[in-house]
Amino acid sequence: MQTIVNLWPLLGVAVIILGFLLRFNPLLVVAAAAVTTCISAGLPVRGILATIGTGFVKTRNLPLIILLPLVVIGLLERHGLREHAQAWIARIRSATVGRLLIIYLFVREITAALGLTGLGGHPQMVRPLLAPMVEGAAHSRYGKISDALRYRLRAFSAATDNVGLFFGEDIFVAFGAIVLMATFLREAGIEVAPLSIALWGIPTAICAFIIHAFRLYRLDRKLEREFGPRPDSADHNV
Repeated sequence: MQTIVNLWPLLGVAVIILGFLLRFNPLLVVAAAAVTTCISAGLPVRGILATIGTGFVKTRNLPLIILLPLVVIGLLERHGLREHAQAWIARIRSATVGRLLIIYLFVREITAALGLTGLGGHPQMVRPLLAPMVEGAAHSRYGKISDALRYRLRAFSAATDNVGLFFGEDIFVAFGAIVLMATFLREAGIEVAPLSIALWGIPTAICAFIIHAFRLYRLDRKLEREFGPRPDSADHNV
């Protein structure tokens, strides 16, 4: 006897796609999709309100956890965090764009491998600290930098954070992807310990570090060829 599957709740997916295509408010789109799914599934109005209320109570502290660090970072930027980072790195004569990013790549991979993925990231590290320090190093060596070069350095900063996180967290044994792979292999009849999968991520992480560090080294060489050393008489202010 075949079981009839109700496909009407999938209308919620269509609502999300349509809402995002029309560029409506994401919060309203998600709420409309939730209500559409509940109605399509035959849930009564009281049940819909109870489900939404239960979900809100369970996650009411989540916005605070997400938004509070952004507020703190915004206040620090307003009081000169970026300027202080640029000025500090500009005083280190041996600092170059490539060397600075290679050091950050190494630290990012090591901390991600230990499970400390929250120590970096675009909003809390790249934008307020890493990118201004990289721009300060470039300004210190080559003088005033163009907007095109500035955006290029920001892209390299973001890419360095991505590479360090992506390949570093694969070494952490409690990482979700490792648990997923171990579960999938176990269901296929292949018994592999999560620790073994994590250890096999080490060679990949080392290769990723070497390859991206070489790219950053080439970036330094290319900047030297394009802009040359900064003249001594250039202005040191960012």
